Amino acid sequence: MKEKISITAIASMSSLGSTLEEAWQSYQNDDHYFSLSEINGSETWAAPLSTSARLLVEELRESDSKYRKLDDSVLFAMVASRMAVKQSGWENTAEFGINMGSSRGATKLFEEYHAEFLDTGISSTLSSPTTTLGNISSWVSHDLGATGPEISHSITCSTGLHSVLNGVAWLTSGMSTKFLVGASEAPLTNFTIAQMKALKIYAKAPASSSASVVDNLAVTERSRNYPCQALNMQKQYNTMILGEAASVACLETGVVDNALAVIEGVGFATEILKHNTSISANAVCFQKSMKMALGSMNLAEVDAIVMHAPGTIKGDSSEYNAIKEVFGEHMPQLTTNKWKIGHTFATSGMLNLELAILMLQHNKMISVPFVASDSKNRNLKKILVNAVGFGGNAVSILIGKNE
Repeated sequence: MKEKISITAIASMSSLGSTLEEAWQSYQNDDHYFSLSEINGSETWAAPLSTSARLLVEELRESDSKYRKLDDSVLFAMVASRMAVKQSGWENTAEFGINMGSSRGATKLFEEYHAEFLDTGISSTLSSPTTTLGNISSWVSHDLGATGPEISHSITCSTGLHSVLNGVAWLTSGMSTKFLVGASEAPLTNFTIAQMKALKIYAKAPASSSASVVDNLAVTERSRNYPCQALNMQKQYNTMILGEAASVACLETGVVDNALAVIEGVGFATEILKHNTSISANAVCFQKSMKMALGSMNLAEVDAIVMHAPGTIKGDSSEYNAIKEVFGEHMPQLTTNKWKIGHTFATSGMLNLELAILMLQHNKMISVPFVASDSKNRNLKKILVNAVGFGGNAVSILIGKNE
């Protein structure tokens, strides 16, 4: 990177809560934040927004008649963006760019409008303008009164970290000095859940789980309490679970005094597709993205990696293999948050980034409770953050403590 980039704020709303303090407090326990709901006629694990986060969304929805017709994904982004801007001190400026993304976009509204069309043969007036992907950045910009560029994009599950890449590119080019980046996802809908189950990657509810398979897992007894087995390399079935969330960060050029953390390197790569969800056994895309983010630095300086680790057999193992290939004998401490909050698609990378920032600030490693931890009890100064989407779109972001 030509110049380091400061992260001056990061805000999120998820099953963990609606503030950084709530999120960190939630990370202090070994509980997961999943609940069972009846979706498409069967019990399904999911990680909905916390009560405090949902209240903020409903307050925003009722505050303006225009907002009542917007999809949850847009409202989530607006609430998180307000919190991030307030935290960063940007409230007195409108001169910043915006890049918000989503993997699925306005899923709830699209499903409702399409069902209405199939039933009546007529499409509602607002069906098109309220389901376009550009809704997210446009409404965030409108709500904040921003005057900079506004960008929306979808690069599946690495969308959030691709927003960070774009923000870094705009800042290092000199075309902007401040950029608001993030992602929002509201995927707990009938059709989205059905798509994941069709891929055979979704965690099974207790009634349909095989006790004998669970009993035979060579993991700690405690693993039986966790429906998502992210980072358990001995699992014999896929355990991905969806969650809803939005997360937004404020980026500024250079190293500023109030930076929560500093972006020291960025990397990205893709793989040649063999099929629609393909990733190689050793995740070549991750190897390339991590090496690009690390540059020429000493590998031993990386204290931890917040992995993408979606809780699927192939997804977890391929990323782990890639890390072994890159780091060899200098393996950092590894962690993930998907055992706790599930996979939030586009937002997952941003929540990984938030966890990394919190660990740096508190100098405390958050480990996976059912996976043996090789804790090195060292100060956390540099953490690598990973995300990847369908088709091998990998992103790696190296952040360091602001010292």
